[in-house]
Amino acid sequence: MAAATAVLSLLFTLFPPLLSAAQPTPYLSPAAFLRDYQNMLSSFKIFIYAPTKPFTFPSGPSALFYGSLLRSPFLTGDPEGAHLYLVPFSPDTNTRSLARVVREIRNNFPYWNRTLGADHFFVSPAGISFSFDRNVLELKKNSVQISDFPVVSGNFVPHKDIALPPAGKIEIGEAAEKIPPEIRFLGYLNWDGETRSDLVSELAADSDFLIDEKAEREIYARGARASRFCLFFHGGSAEAPPRLAEAMAAGCVPVVLVDRPVQDLPFMDVLRWSDMAVVARVPPGGGGRLRELLGGVSEERYSEMRGLCAAASRHLVWNEEPRPLDAFHVVMYQLWARRHAVRYARREFV
Repeated sequence: MAAATAVLSLLFTLFPPLLSAAQPTPYLSPAAFLRDYQNMLSSFKIFIYAPTKPFTFPSGPSALFYGSLLRSPFLTGDPEGAHLYLVPFSPDTNTRSLARVVREIRNNFPYWNRTLGADHFFVSPAGISFSFDRNVLELKKNSVQISDFPVVSGNFVPHKDIALPPAGKIEIGEAAEKIPPEIRFLGYLNWDGETRSDLVSELAADSDFLIDEKAEREIYARGARASRFCLFFHGGSAEAPPRLAEAMAAGCVPVVLVDRPVQDLPFMDVLRWSDMAVVARVPPGGGGRLRELLGGVSEERYSEMRGLCAAASRHLVWNEEPRPLDAFHVVMYQLWARRHAVRYARREFV
């Protein structure tokens, strides 16, 4: 009880806007989140199988998460006391090699066969696709996949898999609670130079929209602070990953432009994305419709969205050394919440 009180006191000190009853909360279930987060900190244990050969992840969220996990107190050398098991493999592993990895785990340890992999997870920046191989199929269907946002179309299973927030550099102090008078643009887009050039050309001709191409961080921050909404193409070029955290910390409400339903926003089972972001499907020639949609958001509604974004952005930050409630710890919380989910009954294969 004393430990729980100490942690809650720390949370109130670090994140008062998130926990105050007088403020709108960015959480789907604030009380459950804080209670379960404390339980996770004190109890969660993960066992990592020895990789078949050494490997590293390229720079990005997967590398940050995996490196933080290896240095964390969540690891245990006792598989009998673990809640979840990590299946490690290189991001460039092909289907045949991946099947061999799972098969060796199945044959050498008792844990996979108990749940057909439902208490296992793996890290794959782009995610893995379905396969006819039994071992890869069980890994894909049953185990929790952790991937970089946005996840390749077809490689993400909602309510099971986890999308990592993009890696970005933000200072928590940058988060703005009040709407500054310097806002001059309705929308800001940092374009990757490839995606939806038809729509980008239409928006560029509208003085209410500011368009940059592959902007550096300082230029991006300036554009975000000068705009009410920051536009992102879901599934755009990998060279220009969405700067979600940077935009939200700057007080720029995200607008996710999609061509299909979005199910892989980071921390979708923790944060109230529907209350702090706009998800829009914009057809060719739909720039005017987008302008009308964003311009129709009331000041009261916009102010609330902006405040929620500023609060939630704190959870999207990656730190070299993890800090309470940062991106690493919220990913761990999502894993903790999945520890009892066994989705597929054991069956015999012929």
